[in-house]
Amino acid sequence: MGKLIFIFLLAGISGPAWAQYKPVSNAPAVKARFAAAAQKINSIASDFIQVKNLSMLSEKVTSKGKFYFRKNNLLRMEYTTPYQYLMVINGTKVSIKDGQKTNRMSTGSSKMFQQANQLMMDCARGTVFDNPNFSVKLLENSNSYQADMTPVTREMKTLFRSVKVILQKTDFLVSQVQMVDNKGDQTTITYSGQQLNTNLADALFTIR
Repeated sequence: MGKLIFIFLLAGISGPAWAQYKPVSNAPAVKARFAAAAQKINSIASDFIQVKNLSMLSEKVTSKGKFYFRKNNLLRMEYTTPYQYLMVINGTKVSIKDGQKTNRMSTGSSKMFQQANQLMMDCARGTVFDNPNFSVKLLENSNSYQADMTPVTREMKTLFRSVKVILQKTDFLVSQVQMVDNKGDQTTITYSGQQLNTNLADALFTIR
């Protein structure tokens, strides 16, 4: 179960270096602005690129796809290149389609699954600072904020060594997510071409 969660949780993307960040002087104010901006977002549609750096491989593994989010608790990650893989969360129900095989499960099937699901939703709906499974330090540079997240629960520690979430200062959208597992393998996520508050059909969040 842990391996499965990690595979579909990691939709990553390459982007600018994660350096030159410094602590935010007024973190509560930034968190409040982030929460206010997130409240105005009813849906997100974007492209994503996933780049994995695996300790066992010398080359990076790159995948591309489409990401969709809609309030409340509706999420779709669709890998299109170089393979087809689809994960849909609809409330407490999760569907995974890998090739012609479809698996369905509930987010309540395990505590680890619930926490992994919460992290995904937090990144989409702007509540990463409130996730009780991580301690969060807020940093900034001239263009963006970085939420530096360290797992504090046993379940999350089995999945992650660290999680970093990048927010753009212009609109507080999550533009990148970087995750390092407990083996040191790294997946970086970048979203591009984000469209906000468009009409996303119910069919996007159903796997038949």
